[in-house]
Amino acid sequence: MAFLPLRKLPDRPISPLFDKWLAAIETALADESTDRNEMCRKALCDIAYPQYAANWEKAIEDESIPIPTRMALASLDPRNITLEPEYYAECDDEKFQRVKPLLWLWYSFDRTAMGGQNVDLGVKLRRILARKIFKRCGKNFKAFQHVEFSFGYNMEVGDDVVIHRHVLLDDRGGIVLGDRVSVSDYANVYSHTHSIVDQRDVTNAVTTLGDGVRITYHASVLAGVNVCEEGMVGALAVATKDVRPYHVNVGIPAKSVRVKPNAPTGTDNVTCVRPR
Repeated sequence: MAFLPLRKLPDRPISPLFDKWLAAIETALADESTDRNEMCRKALCDIAYPQYAANWEKAIEDESIPIPTRMALASLDPRNITLEPEYYAECDDEKFQRVKPLLWLWYSFDRTAMGGQNVDLGVKLRRILARKIFKRCGKNFKAFQHVEFSFGYNMEVGDDVVIHRHVLLDDRGGIVLGDRVSVSDYANVYSHTHSIVDQRDVTNAVTTLGDGVRITYHASVLAGVNVCEEGMVGALAVATKDVRPYHVNVGIPAKSVRVKPNAPTGTDNVTCVRPR
């Protein structure tokens, strides 16, 4: 099997503009007096509707502008939209309203021409936002497009974590990601579950992915599961129980089929220990 590390690409001609825009957002977020809703609205308006950026409020009231356009302009402000987690009974409004503008900027940016699959700019913007959304965010965090969260503020993330495209991180009950965790495209990590009798009966449980864990394509990790150090959940698998260190679990429900060849001696019989 070939060893294929990622290539380093040269800067794009437009990179200085990207850096200037990102620096302005980072500076604004570093200032506690910044109105995050207005910051989000202005950033999105500059991207999607620059012709209305200088007179956004007047444009919304201008009856000569088509109603759908006025609705779209109004929706650039997070105060004018609702996100699903706001309906959850246990939502901490104080915490969520503080991160909501950043989540809305994250989600909306990914659906713009400037965002989309623009890897370098997208990764840098999401890294800036993650530091202000998550409970904890380590160094070198990398998220690709269309990653979504529940609350966001219940995420604890270590160093060198990579989250690929179209991943759902349901941190309703809390998610802890150790160092060097990798979550592949279309995977789901849950931290809440519903009663089979009444879906309003919700159980929240912290879900933990230890250091070096890999959750591969289209896999799911259910609430309260602890995937231990260097554990791996295979493609399309559903982890309903803890995954032991260095074990590779596949299937529905996921079961251990092998131990990684780099596992320390005796790992085969090691049980899963939940981190702090």
